[in-house]
Amino acid sequence: MTMPKAIVITSAYLKFNLMSAMEYRGAFMMQAFGMVLNDLALLFFWGVFFTQFPALNGWALHDVLTLYAIVAANFGLGNILFGNGFNLAQVIATGGLDYYLALPVSPLIHMLVSRMNLSAWGDLIFGVGLFAVLWGANPGAWLVFLIGTTLGAAVMVAFAVALGTFAFYLGNAEALAAQGIGALISFSTYPVDLFPLAVRVVLYTLIPAAFLSSIPTELVRGFEWLSLAEYAAGTLAIMLLARWIFYRGLRHYESGNLLVARI
Repeated sequence: MTMPKAIVITSAYLKFNLMSAMEYRGAFMMQAFGMVLNDLALLFFWGVFFTQFPALNGWALHDVLTLYAIVAANFGLGNILFGNGFNLAQVIATGGLDYYLALPVSPLIHMLVSRMNLSAWGDLIFGVGLFAVLWGANPGAWLVFLIGTTLGAAVMVAFAVALGTFAFYLGNAEALAAQGIGALISFSTYPVDLFPLAVRVVLYTLIPAAFLSSIPTELVRGFEWLSLAEYAAGTLAIMLLARWIFYRGLRHYESGNLLVARI
C-alpha cells in the first residue's frame, strides 16, 4: 500500500471511530476523564518523590514530568490511531484476520486502524496539557514534542505488532503480548539513566522503551540534529522490522473460517 493510500484509510477510520464514539458521548467522556485521573495519580507520586530527592541521576522534577508528558501523549496517539495493534494476538488466534485479508488494502494497516481505544484520548489530552504547563509557548520544545509523540507512538505500535505475531506460531499469545506491552510502558515511565548498563542496552533494543521517553526528552532538554537523525533512523528500523515479522508470520496463518459482516 502506498503512503497516500495509507493516510486516506487511516483518516477515514479515525473519522468513523470518532463518530461511533460520539453516539455514546457520556461513556466516551467518562473513559477519557478516568484516564486523566489515572495519569494524575502518577504525577502526584513523582511530586512527592522529588520533595525528598531534588535530583535523580541528573534528572530534576521538570525533566521527569517532561518525560511523563511525552509518554502519555505517544501512548494516547498510538492507541487512538492504531488501537487494534494491541489486540493483534487475539485477532490472529480467533481467525479475525480473515476479514482484513479479503480486502484489497494492506491487511496490517487496515487491521491497525480499525479500532480506537477511547480512553486513550485522556492520555493524549493529559500529555499535551502537562507539556503546555511545563514548557509554555516554547516553539522548539513543541516541535520536538510533536516529533517525539509521533515517533514514540510508531515504536509502541510496532512493538505491539511484533509481539502479537507470536500468535502465528503459538496460537494463544495474548498473555505474552500483554506482558510485553506492559513492560514497555512501565520502563518508559522512568529515565533510562536510572538503570545499569545491561538494562539500558535492553531498553534501546529488545524492549525499546527509550524511544518512547528518554530519547525525545533528551532532545527537548538539549536538541542535536545528529541525535534526532539517529532517533528517526532507529524508529524506522523498528517499524520495518515489525512489518517484516508480521508478513513472515502471516505465512503460517491458518484461516479461522470466520464469516463476519461489518457495517
